[in-house]
Parts: sequence; C-alpha cells; structure tokens
Amino acid sequence: MDYASLIMVPAGQNGTAGGRASETVTVDPDEADRRLDNFLLARLKGVPRTHVYRIIRSGEVRVNSRRAGPRQRLEAGDRVRIPPFRSVSRTLPAPRPESAAWIETRVLYEDEALLVLDKPAGLAVHGGSGVSLGAVELLRAARPKEKSLGLVHRLDRDTSGCLLFARKSSSLRRLQAQFREGSVEKTYLALLIGRLQPWQRVVDAPLLTSERRGGERWVRIDPAGKAARTHFAVERRFPAATLARVTLLTGRTHQIRVHAAGIGLPIVGDPRYGAEPDTLAAAIGLRRLFLHAAVLAFASPDDGRVIRVESPLPDELEAVLRRLEADRTVGVAAEFK
Repeated sequence: MDYASLIMVPAGQNGTAGGRASETVTVDPDEADRRLDNFLLARLKGVPRTHVYRIIRSGEVRVNSRRAGPRQRLEAGDRVRIPPFRSVSRTLPAPRPESAAWIETRVLYEDEALLVLDKPAGLAVHGGSGVSLGAVELLRAARPKEKSLGLVHRLDRDTSGCLLFARKSSSLRRLQAQFREGSVEKTYLALLIGRLQPWQRVVDAPLLTSERRGGERWVRIDPAGKAARTHFAVERRFPAATLARVTLLTGRTHQIRVHAAGIGLPIVGDPRYGAEPDTLAAAIGLRRLFLHAAVLAFASPDDGRVIRVESPLPDELEAVLRRLEADRTVGVAAEFK
C-alpha cells in the first residue's frame, strides 16, 4: 500500500508541491490538559515522531510565544505556533498484508469513545526508528474518516494483546489521565525461565532509561530511576519455567521485562533482557517474546462504567504451553532435574 507522509524540511531544501507556512493554533477546551507532543502528533498526522520532537527541542514550536518541552500540558486558550514545513510525499513499504483493512479484524471492543485493538506481536505501535508503519498508521489508514483516533498508551513491538485507542480528543485526555493516576488494571501473561518463588512476587525497583543502542531504548534497575512496581503471580508451573500473571502497578518502559530479568527469571524469548543463549526458547521453538497484554480494565470516559477487555493468548503461545505440558523434560537443565 502506498502511504504518503509529511516530512519536516528545513528552510531552503526542496520538497514537493505544497510548502506550508507557519501557523498559530489556539487550544480549545476539548484539547486542554493534553501534552504538547501529543497535541502536535495529532495535528501533524504522518509526520515521523522524531521530526516532531526535533522541532520542539529546537525551540521552533512556541506556546504563548515561549519555548516549551514536549511534556508540557496545554490549557484552553494557549496559542501554539507550529513552524513551517513542506509536504514531501514518499512511498513506504506496504504493510503485511497489502491492505490495512485486516487491522479491523483485530478490534476486541469498540464504542463511540474508544476501541481496544488486539495487537499482534511484531507490529510496532507507531512508525519511527526504522519502522515504516505501526498500529496507529494502519488503523488510521483503515478508518480515514476518523480524524481524532489517538493512542492512549503503548506496548512494546514484541508484546501482543490489548492496546487502547480513543476516538475523540476528550476521551483521549480522560483515558490518559486514568493511566497517569494508576487507576487502569493492566494484566499480562509472561513465561519466565525458572521457578517463581514467594519472595520474588512483588518487585519494587526503580527503572532508568539508559543510552540508546541502534535507535532503541534500554532500561536498567537503578536507584536514580523512576519508581516502578510489578506484581508476579503463578498461573502455571513447569519444570523449567513459570507462566506468570503479571500486574503492572506503574507503567514504565520495558518494566515487566527488566523486573523479570532483575529477579533472575527473564522472559522466554526476550532478545534484549533475556537469557544468553535462550536455550528454552530454542527447545520449544519460540521465535517471539512470551509476553501478552491479557486484560485491560478502565472507566468509560463517557459514563464512568467499568470496561474490562480480555485478549486470548495467541495460538503460537498456546502451542508452547501445550508442548511444555506434554513433555515435562523440554528445556530442563541439570539444575532443575
């Protein structure tokens, strides 16, 4: 599928027809309390996130004639200056399959205010950092008439399961507030290498985002980091592994993966924080991260009723569990015998 995107082009460089002058936008009440970066990303659909953050950092974006950071929250009546840019059309590799319509088959729940997508593993949440298209771009391509589709939170590219979108700006603001306040139930299923012990079930360890490697963020446990708390509970036991039901009590980048590795029980199939070599993943033929966002529960932004959405474990992960159950010797190292 051909997908046109807008690229920020510094003054003096050539673009295709359609150079655009700077504009100043007044924030309306429906968009109040929204972060500046999210406000711009919603208005500049198709512009790579890296470009949006670059113009914010450079000071080209102004709020009430002053420089502002990407996390600054806007108020009704604020005047936001968006710098000039040219629209540059480029053809990106087609998503798989060729049409974006397939993403509609992944919708788990939908109402007038929001929808929950069952994101497959391997699909990025949004384009950028070498990824042409993500769930955001696919959903917007499949629903061109929905101008206010906004991503409420994020999942790692290799994580499958519940991903929440707002269908209007007011819903986006209210749902993101619930995530900030910690009132959203976020439950995952993870296959851990080893046996989860009682003392490992609550991990309270701050996380710090480390240097970027190859354009990707790396996170480590560090006293200088942000508070992070994860609850692990045994769902099923196997001789060499534990299927854990994991509840996020905070929402940090790579939190489950780093906390699991930090207690010596890395997630099976984790190429970044996992075992090296990952002999269990090799033994069971797993070619993805065994981490699945199984449950998402939150209050409706319209009427406050509790909405609880569940995503079934993908077939490839169910197959792994069946194999572990059928052959209790799979992946069992000497220390587990």
